[in-house]
Amino acid sequence: MHILLPAATADALVLAERPTWALIAIAVVAIAALLFLIIKLRMHAFFALIIISVLTGLAAGIGVGDVMAVVIAGFSTTVGNVALLVGFGAVLGRLVEVSGGAQVLADAMLRRFGEKRAPLALAVASLFYAFPIFLDAGFIVMLPIIYTVARRLGGSFMLYVLPSIGAFLMMHALTPPHPGPTAAATVMGADVGMVVLIALLVGLPTWYLAGYRLGLALAKRYPDMPVPNLLGEVDLDEDTPRPGFWTIIFVLLLPLVLIFFNTLFTTLEASGAVGEDNVLFRLSRLIGNTPIALLIATLFAMYLLYLRPRRGRGSIGGALEDLVDNALAPVCSIILITGAGGAFGRVLTETGIGATIAEGLDALGLPVILAGFLVAIAFRVAQGSATVAATTAGSIMAPAVAELGLSGIALAAIVVAIAAGSITFSHVNDSGFWLIGKFCGFDTVTTLKTWSVIGTAIGFMAFALAWIVYALAA
Repeated sequence: MHILLPAATADALVLAERPTWALIAIAVVAIAALLFLIIKLRMHAFFALIIISVLTGLAAGIGVGDVMAVVIAGFSTTVGNVALLVGFGAVLGRLVEVSGGAQVLADAMLRRFGEKRAPLALAVASLFYAFPIFLDAGFIVMLPIIYTVARRLGGSFMLYVLPSIGAFLMMHALTPPHPGPTAAATVMGADVGMVVLIALLVGLPTWYLAGYRLGLALAKRYPDMPVPNLLGEVDLDEDTPRPGFWTIIFVLLLPLVLIFFNTLFTTLEASGAVGEDNVLFRLSRLIGNTPIALLIATLFAMYLLYLRPRRGRGSIGGALEDLVDNALAPVCSIILITGAGGAFGRVLTETGIGATIAEGLDALGLPVILAGFLVAIAFRVAQGSATVAATTAGSIMAPAVAELGLSGIALAAIVVAIAAGSITFSHVNDSGFWLIGKFCGFDTVTTLKTWSVIGTAIGFMAFALAWIVYALAA
């Protein structure tokens, strides 16, 4: 089996054959050893992930000279995807927080919803913010607002953050333009617009019960969870006027608008309505790219939230530089851990365990929607990435779907079922597991009992509802 690496490192790398039972045993032992190192021995997750990644690769048959190429490929790919999003998102969130913008938004939400429904207000805001923007970037920008509400109202931090996590998980898992469901819809030939409709039909009740309500129930188990201090204490300057409500809304919505701009023209180009040489299409591919959209929003935030209110106070450039440094410093460790999680996931992918399980499920003659869901789960557990799981499961199930001649609502329901499987059973090989857990101040066990439980509940409930839609439409 050839190892799938970037062109620069993919020359003649071969994985020694291992029996199926041996691959599964290696994966189970690797995950157990990783949890033991992190939970029992208190080893830093970055070191534990890299060590176990190397040992797992060697045990699975990757050559001594090649194992680090696999680890580095997984690490660099994950960091390349995450670092810009996390970096820009952390600075944007810090600007919203230190300017008093988070306080302005918190006051507005509490006036509208009331203090008792603050978790619902945060969850609804997260639903809207999560629709076009990736989970990691959107959650990091929302986090200072969650911090502010939690500090103001008191009580467990879990009460405010878990419902929002459920909102981001549901949107990220089920709805285009997020990459997993979009890729699955594309490879299976489903209409993306129909997938969006079915995803929302299935996803909104799923979010309310398996995200919001379950989040509140889980929060009761952690009545004394403090608000983390990851981004530092907020020292608001009482002499500086707070930004206006609509200024904050503009800064937060700007990346969403730019991303939607890109989505719109990408759809028009794919349908032939505009050509590749269209000026707006080419512009959208630049400014609508998520990292660039966040960069643009962050630059606007620097001026509107920090520089403009402090004009006439002498040199403020140095203070802004310190603010950016303080925002970036805490996330460096998180980026490294996230990259190491990607390396571990890549090593597990190269063992072929996900593909082996998927082939077995596909051969059992299960209903196509159930087979797609289980195949997605297999890839999710094996390699960690929800996007890869949805894309790969969609590719595997595409021939069976084509043979059945499915289309319209039925096909969209299968895509949603596959996307639902891709969000279940998040664990230590999922970069999002580490990213969200660390930003929330959770230890590994707490992340498993909250993030992983909510994601799995969302996946199974969304699948059940998608199967009902499929049964009615097929």
